Amino acid sequence: MGDSVARAMGAVPRADFLPSSVRAHARIDAPVPIGRGQTNSQPTTVRIMLELLDVRPGHRVLDLGAGSGWTTAILALLTGPNGRVIGIERHESLIAPARSALEPYGGTHAEIRQATRGALGAPDDAPFDRILVSAGATRLPPELTDQLVDGGVMVIPVDGVMLRAVRSGDDIRVTSHGLFSFVPLIED
Repeated sequence: MGDSVARAMGAVPRADFLPSSVRAHARIDAPVPIGRGQTNSQPTTVRIMLELLDVRPGHRVLDLGAGSGWTTAILALLTGPNGRVIGIERHESLIAPARSALEPYGGTHAEIRQATRGALGAPDDAPFDRILVSAGATRLPPELTDQLVDGGVMVIPVDGVMLRAVRSGDDIRVTSHGLFSFVPLIED
């Protein structure tokens, strides 16, 4: 699992997804601001989240809080051309640069969309095998766990704790995986 994540992260240079004014910080293992109060997450945090997510070729993946598009591009490599990755971003001004940066890496099976007001995630495109949430929630949103297939996995920070939620029928099994800091998830 870790080797495929490391290869995918190595194949998608973080600098390509950062505003030119902060590209010099691409190699720093820290969050980097990308505008609108949002950040490109710390590479170590991204690696941990992707390892917990355990994306496989052919998976349908939702990347909620796509930001710069970096994680969407990494997920596109992990799913391969037979998978599908939908990145959702709330801040309209981040979408065009993210789409542009994603283009060389996402093929035809990855895209970044504007979030739909009043909807969390992409319910019309559900179900998903995996959901990655790159923003801090105050609760485990049932609106998102409902978008998982049976056996599907969601990785999400809730109240500063990284959670891995696995859907099993109508049940959700949750495990905790350390403390992390994220920008807040906008749920409206």
